[in-house]
Amino acid sequence: MPVRRSWLFVPGADPAAHAAAARSGADVIVLELEDFTPPALRPRARQLSADAFRLWRSRGAVAAVRINPLEGDGVADLAGLVDNAARPDVLMMSKVDAPEQVRRLEAAAPAGVELVPNIESARALLRTAEIARASSRVTALLVASEDMVVDLGTERSRGGAELAYVRARFLVECRAAGVEAIDCPYTFSDVKGALADARYAKQLGYRMKALVDPSHAKAVNAVFTPSRAEIARAGASPNQPRRLGRAHPRAAEQIRR
Repeated sequence: MPVRRSWLFVPGADPAAHAAAARSGADVIVLELEDFTPPALRPRARQLSADAFRLWRSRGAVAAVRINPLEGDGVADLAGLVDNAARPDVLMMSKVDAPEQVRRLEAAAPAGVELVPNIESARALLRTAEIARASSRVTALLVASEDMVVDLGTERSRGGAELAYVRARFLVECRAAGVEAIDCPYTFSDVKGALADARYAKQLGYRMKALVDPSHAKAVNAVFTPSRAEIARAGASPNQPRRLGRAHPRAAEQIRR
């Protein structure tokens, strides 16, 4: 059973985007301090983090943040969250390609916050299981799309054939390591394509998906809301992740008959 179906990434320094995300119905909302927030705007985004987290939680969403690697602005990101009394439920970090990065993140992160490393390169993909097992606080991993296709030397397409092997292997690695796998986002604007991409991910075995457009949240949630039969099968499966996040209350309400 998917516990957090939709993970919506939001520009960190844009209050209007924060409000739109709160209305989207996404299960997890991620304050994005890397690609969506230019370096000059990151101090402002950190200042807005506490208000954003309160807003999202008030709408029933899990509040998450994605910081830069600790080798870059990640240390400043963490310090800014602390300075603004902003405590996320989930801490993601971009461009993780080695378990040592996860161990450093664990040492620097607030106690009790879940860790979700982001896999964005071929090198990282080949070390997915090691990265997943680097800390007991890792509950899930996310596979990226845009940086991954650049690293592979190809281009992103609506059909996603260029990422087919990556997405399949990543899921298998996460299942074997006992953590959840978050599928890469569909980065085009059309809802029809987002729906088709989510259905493909579910067919592979994914239970949750990243997204970058709030208008896609309802479609993604519909795809990943389990039927009663799927819940029964999942309960009988020996391959469920051993470290799951809290189930989102909206998922139980939307179970399809």
